[in-house]
Amino acid sequence: MADAIQWGERRLAAGVVERTFLVNRTIPGVLWMPTPAALPCPVVLLGHGGSGHKRSERVVGLARWFAAHAGLASVAIDGPYHGDRYAEDYQERIAKAGVERVLDRMTRDWRATITVLTGEGIADADRIGYLGMSMATRFGLPLAAAMGSTLRGAVLGKFGLRQGPDLHPGLESAARVTADARAVVTPVLFHVQWDDEVFPRDGQFELFALLGSPDKQLAAFPGTHTDTKDSAVLLWRDFICHHLAKHH
Repeated sequence: MADAIQWGERRLAAGVVERTFLVNRTIPGVLWMPTPAALPCPVVLLGHGGSGHKRSERVVGLARWFAAHAGLASVAIDGPYHGDRYAEDYQERIAKAGVERVLDRMTRDWRATITVLTGEGIADADRIGYLGMSMATRFGLPLAAAMGSTLRGAVLGKFGLRQGPDLHPGLESAARVTADARAVVTPVLFHVQWDDEVFPRDGQFELFALLGSPDKQLAAFPGTHTDTKDSAVLLWRDFICHHLAKHH
């Protein structure tokens, strides 16, 4: 496994270790771990939104909290045209490449990252969760579908079967979203912004109804797409901690 991952800089702050890495020479990511860490460690996969990257403020804040307060490691990788894989006009590029091909590629990237970190003795393959809104739910659904019951829980949301006029029409993929949602079996907490202008709430409700998970919860909050209340973040964290707990 040593050849599959290249480690970059290591930082230690407030009891949290942060390490950059590159998997298979093509997948840039960051790992956050508690200190000391009992290895292998339960891991939260953190996805970022369309305008973000692996070090987005929300991602870093969640990762540091999970490490410092819950003893959980977190991993984030850059989206297909984001961060260290940066290219302008990510929506246009996804549409040009074909949204389904990009979904499959991101699923492979996440699974390769999990495989490598498990092989390194860092990640506990039996205690993995996923958290990500908007674009991170676009990519999280096929990942959750592929991982099946090996994914212990997922926090998803701000995404639906239909999109608003601000998104590239080439990103529409209702049939694929429907198929992936039906294949999800892990427990899900689904977050809805009541006045979401990017993904209208009726399409989000339809997506929630399609989720195959026997254990699923929907939490709705007032506000537009980018609004996120502190109380919502508390729910996300509690859900992940509960489902990655040893006794669960």
